[in-house]
Amino acid sequence: MLRLGHKLGVSPFRTFCKELPTVRAVEPLDQPRSLNRPCYQLRSIMSTSDRTPETGDYDTSHSIAVRRFTRTHGLIPPSVEDQDTQLQRCLKQLARREKDIEKYLYLSGLRNNNVHLFYRLVTKHIKDIAPLIYTPTVGEACLQWSHNYVQPEGLYLSYADKGRVASILHNWPQHVEITVVTDGSRILGLGDLGINGMGIPVGKLALYIGCAGIRPVATLPLLLDLGTGNKELREDPLYMGSRREKVSAKEEQEFMDEVMIALNEKWPGIVVQFEDFKNPFPALERYQHKYTCFNDDIQGTGAVVLAGIINAVKQSGVPVKGQRAVFMGAGSAGVGVAKQIVEFFMREGLTEDQARECFWLVDTKGLVTNDRGDKLAEHKVYFSRNDNEGKQYKTLAEVVEYVRPTILMGLSTIGGIFSPDLLTKMGQWNERPIIFPLSNPSANSECNFEDAVKYTDGRALFASGSPFPPVVYEGKLLQPGQGNNMYVFPGIGLGTILSKATVVTQSMIYASAEALSTAISPSETAQGWLYPEIARIRDVSVTVAMGVIRAAEEAGVDRETRIKGMKDEELEEWVRSKMYDPHEETQRVEREVYSFVEDISAKGDSRSSHL
Repeated sequence: MLRLGHKLGVSPFRTFCKELPTVRAVEPLDQPRSLNRPCYQLRSIMSTSDRTPETGDYDTSHSIAVRRFTRTHGLIPPSVEDQDTQLQRCLKQLARREKDIEKYLYLSGLRNNNVHLFYRLVTKHIKDIAPLIYTPTVGEACLQWSHNYVQPEGLYLSYADKGRVASILHNWPQHVEITVVTDGSRILGLGDLGINGMGIPVGKLALYIGCAGIRPVATLPLLLDLGTGNKELREDPLYMGSRREKVSAKEEQEFMDEVMIALNEKWPGIVVQFEDFKNPFPALERYQHKYTCFNDDIQGTGAVVLAGIINAVKQSGVPVKGQRAVFMGAGSAGVGVAKQIVEFFMREGLTEDQARECFWLVDTKGLVTNDRGDKLAEHKVYFSRNDNEGKQYKTLAEVVEYVRPTILMGLSTIGGIFSPDLLTKMGQWNERPIIFPLSNPSANSECNFEDAVKYTDGRALFASGSPFPPVVYEGKLLQPGQGNNMYVFPGIGLGTILSKATVVTQSMIYASAEALSTAISPSETAQGWLYPEIARIRDVSVTVAMGVIRAAEEAGVDRETRIKGMKDEELEEWVRSKMYDPHEETQRVEREVYSFVEDISAKGDSRSSHL
């Protein structure tokens, strides 16, 4: 019999177990867990006398017995609380903070001190919390990152570490299944923020966890410190990054090669998501056929917008051959979005040339044409027009008047550029004009929802990148669509991990968009919505993950043999069984403690417990 009473001052095993909730009827210890990672490794807890409590251990919903096992007894207040009480306290503390950045900092502290409570709050109140932990608040958090720094929240790899990257990765204590990587060179619409861009991987992975159930311990926020072209940052005494100019493209490529090799040697098959690189194309083109990676700015943005466009085109009543799309913004995100929509138009029956001719891209110099006189960036060439008959259209207004578009897409980060005059004309030319101002944060949005409704007489099919409040028009409450990447990238990551895909194919990205477009409910469609209710994001992520898994199977890049031949219902159940659910963590830990103690008791183990 385990001699628990010796250290606890209570009678042995049976009395000890009375302190645990009734858990016998719940599934056994070997029940499949999120991404095959156990919640706690209790045998390690029991056998290691000097174990240090982890973030998830400081949870006031844990019973006294569990606190003894996890060595947190006495380190948190004695009351054993239910989860609703915990959430009420969190919401009250949030309400006391007036500024969003103050709420961000509170939530950051909560995540680092009580990870499961933080994700219970995220999943229970995703619509209210997501804007505080990611866009738009994360933009301000990044601007102030070095000034507000309190504790490490990810891994930093500096160019000065060249040649030692692999050894530095060994400092990360957990097994990693997915990482979000940035060099901070183009954070949202805020420019080069250097290492202050760490807020992006941190926030992005919080959404992978909250929206798709990837376990917190399996994630790695990663910042590559390659210098910064931001002179103000380099001269800021509190800036915490390297005070050097940005490295050359050749130096960056050599460093990236070392990073990708080291990541995959340390964690074979790790999913790498690139984010907010000033020029994202080289890394994606260099690594996408060799490693399991994708770029959310190009592919994720394209997929989520495509899903909205699929539904908007249906609701507009105009077939794809009659669509004319003007894009304000011809950067990596704009081109990535346009290429995704080209593929949709082709699947609807157009040739590639016919589909490409439906797009007019506008940058700071005007309409992108072959004869404009400047050297076009390589990624713009695909959509460069050759039918302008020598005339150059230098402003968005001129291009819109020339094209008379059915779709007006904004990825320019120029706030308010969709003027009342342009919106009015879109309403005059189209019964259901499609208007997508996608730039983040809100201040950079090309227009707001209220103006889109007002100047199109309430007929706009609208989706934005940042959240906007609903609008009452002619007595009817209209809800704005938000083409937020969080609809797709969590599901892409989950599906890629679960299928054990060797690469992320274009067909998997396209499948994520198709799956998202089908996730909208009949009642949401009836209300004119283009995207599902954000409160259903975990269900949406399951749908997206299943689409990604099926596409990986069809492409022959999956390695998970257990799901081959599964029907959709079986696959959905299997995917859900692998998702981390913070609301179940307390019960899971109680079960594992009970199972462990009962196992030792049954074996008659007479070894003294560290308890």
